[in-house]
Amino acid sequence: MDVAGAHVAVTGAGSGLGEATARALATRGARVTVIDRNADAAARVAHDIGGHPLPLDVTDDGAGAALDEAIAVQGPLRGLVNCAGIGGAARIVGKNGPMSLADFERTIRVNLVGTFNMMRLAAARMQDNAPDAGGERGVIVNTASLAAFDGQTGQVAYAASKGGIVSMALPAARDLARSAIRVNTLAPGIFLTPLLAELPDDVRAGLASAIPHPARLGDPAEFADAVLFCLTNRYLNAEVIRLDGALRLPPR
Repeated sequence: MDVAGAHVAVTGAGSGLGEATARALATRGARVTVIDRNADAAARVAHDIGGHPLPLDVTDDGAGAALDEAIAVQGPLRGLVNCAGIGGAARIVGKNGPMSLADFERTIRVNLVGTFNMMRLAAARMQDNAPDAGGERGVIVNTASLAAFDGQTGQVAYAASKGGIVSMALPAARDLARSAIRVNTLAPGIFLTPLLAELPDDVRAGLASAIPHPARLGDPAEFADAVLFCLTNRYLNAEVIRLDGALRLPPR
């Protein structure tokens, strides 16, 4: 797709990788809908980039109405980038007993169900678009994680949620092919998000030292570059791209 002038919605765009993606898209001329559960964060980023803020919980079954609201303002939805998600760590059985089932379910719901929810709602609207000059109606980019492949001790819930996103890549692309909608997935490693920026310098240096090359934390702008590649390369479909500097996570 041609990003310039296209309406692209980004979830989790109030901070971190989502914010970097929203800013990069705006720089390329996209009309960006900034989706975030934090209304203030969504408003801040949207104000900075001339986008449309949309406070929204990605697990909300009624999120389609909010998307329609954005479409009325921004025009037909051509792209969706799913960056919303949560972390957390707990062993299956820890010092205080078995992991909370509610915690496991919450991680799956936000990361996996939230991604699917936004994908299904966006695709339902994209399929009504007129094909662009390249013959496609829309593009979806989902965000998994290195943990989908190398989940560490205490990451069973997070790894399961991100592994589900990886597993959706091919069937989702096949499902939506008849509507001329592409689906790709990025699996980022360790990036310098606001959460990691709060860690002490020596801790961040330790994380970076485990990365073969380049031996540093990822720059969110590099993630945004990968999103742009997924959006603009018309032959890229059903792909899962690891973006991790050749890092393979150890057990702990």
